[in-house]
Amino acid sequence: MYRFLLSRQWVILTLVAVLLIPTMIRLGFWQMHRYDERTARNDLVAEALGAKPVPVESLTAPGKKITPRERYRTVTAKGRFDTENEVVVRRRTNSNDKIGYHVLTPFVLDDGKVLLVNRGWIPADVPSQTDYPEVPAPPRGEITVTGRMMPDETTAASGIKDLEGLPDRQIMLIDSEREAARLGAPVLGGYAVLTSPEPENDTPELIGRPGNEDAALNFAYAVQWWLFAAAVPVGWWFLVRREKRERETAEDVGTAPAEPAPV
Repeated sequence: MYRFLLSRQWVILTLVAVLLIPTMIRLGFWQMHRYDERTARNDLVAEALGAKPVPVESLTAPGKKITPRERYRTVTAKGRFDTENEVVVRRRTNSNDKIGYHVLTPFVLDDGKVLLVNRGWIPADVPSQTDYPEVPAPPRGEITVTGRMMPDETTAASGIKDLEGLPDRQIMLIDSEREAARLGAPVLGGYAVLTSPEPENDTPELIGRPGNEDAALNFAYAVQWWLFAAAVPVGWWFLVRREKRERETAEDVGTAPAEPAPV
């Protein structure tokens, strides 16, 4: 009755179905893994953003790596900006996806340590990429700044290549250890994204708060893959039953007695 399943066509179709089911199940579990990762990341970000501000030196120190739990924590620092050693970070975009620079200014604390402060985004309004852009000056004198703590940047995490031979006072990645060597000073690990004081005329443009990753989309994809996996055997059985009916119909037509000829 089902001997047609041994045909070459049906053997191939069955093998494809057998391979599709575990593949789709694994894809569903992978999407659930991504859902868990994104949910955990969103929880960490929300926890960090909701925490009370702390003095920067209670969170980091020279040579220290900023952990995922410390990322986005609000820190405060008292000192002065060192604009003579300011640099710009290339190939950065603003909220409208315009390409420009981030302004990285050393902030010298009262005890002589240095906090790297990302003061925000400026447009690349220069005739040549080798020219240093015009950077608005920060407040002068001793002030207190507030910012969100960030880990040092790497190519692996950001996807940005760390190019060599760049023009003077231009960098690709924010690296506190490299800046410590350049400045010849003890630089706190990581850097702070400035939140206050706000710049005059909104320039540099402050970097916005991090948004939530769409974890629900990964959950929906996981359910979708598992539904697909469940649909494969159902679809296979539907095709088998249809093939069987068509073959039975063909046999019935072939064996039916011929109609008598009209007189």
